[in-house]
Amino acid sequence: MSFLQELDIAVSRGTAESRERALWYATDVLITGSYTDDEIWMFGEIIGRLEQDIEVAARAQLAKRLARADNAPVNIIKKLAFDDSIDVAGPVLRQSERLDARALVANARSKSQQHLLAISKRKSLVEEVTDVLVTRGNREVVNSVATNNGARFSDFGILHMIKRSEGDSILIEHLGRRKDIPRHLFQQLIAKASENTRKKIERERPEVASLVTDVTGALHSKFGPASKSYFDAKRLVARLHQDGNLNEDKIFEFAQAHRFEEATVGLSLLCSLPVDVAERALIDKNRDVLLILAKALKFSWETTMSLLFLGAPDHRITSHALDDLKREYAGLNVETSQSILRLYLSRKHAAALDCGERRLPQLHAQ
Repeated sequence: MSFLQELDIAVSRGTAESRERALWYATDVLITGSYTDDEIWMFGEIIGRLEQDIEVAARAQLAKRLARADNAPVNIIKKLAFDDSIDVAGPVLRQSERLDARALVANARSKSQQHLLAISKRKSLVEEVTDVLVTRGNREVVNSVATNNGARFSDFGILHMIKRSEGDSILIEHLGRRKDIPRHLFQQLIAKASENTRKKIERERPEVASLVTDVTGALHSKFGPASKSYFDAKRLVARLHQDGNLNEDKIFEFAQAHRFEEATVGLSLLCSLPVDVAERALIDKNRDVLLILAKALKFSWETTMSLLFLGAPDHRITSHALDDLKREYAGLNVETSQSILRLYLSRKHAAALDCGERRLPQLHAQ
């Protein structure tokens, strides 16, 4: 501590030239040494007093030196991060591990697009930060964070990027390469993509080829221009429904024949659900919703199993997973499932469906 006290006295009495030399000396000593939290705080106080008197170029140099330092004083790092000059703020926003999520969120909410772009390039980003980046950031920021493999997104953040990808094939491609997008949201992304973009994503990610194919054939007005096959399916199934011929046998027939659009429309009509909700139930990795809908309609296990295979990746389900689903289905109660469906229908509203926030709860008979 005596060294720091002597440095503090020298700083308070020094000339402008000697104070700047003291700044670089104190910074170098801090970076190369090992100190307690109290000593680091003291370094921060001294460096903070010296930093006030230097020009932008010198502050930028200071930021570069401290950006990768594990023991950089937090108060100095935050001050540099909020500097109006991106030359100063950029290095610490991109690299410093001393900035916590709260500071990054505050910075992203108040500073320039260049500051947001620097944050988007960090090694890792938590959901609270990416939520702000994708809502406030410009096109360059959103594309940058979409390519950051260390970034984590909430469903809200992914949905917002999908909405912003309208007409932006580059953003769609960036998002299409991400493997952390939930299946039902990936569906919405593919629905917005041009045919060329879909083919490109399918080539780069062969494991999603079946989903791309299903979604391409199941586009509807909620996500963009619907395909001719969808309208044909809707016309056919609606006629069956009007004539009283839409029943479990027809749903089973559609599922067995891999007629995804007809099965989706049929399920939506029998449950009085929007098509997008029925479609999401069919392809969602979480199969609870589909099981509840099937039980509410009093479907047999054979019909329910056919629907499960229809919505599964490559139409495949392991025997172990299928046994678990069968036990879960047997544990559901018809009356309880029907009451869940009625409750959902009575409470649904457009905003909740748009955001994908409302889901059917998983309830089993006691």
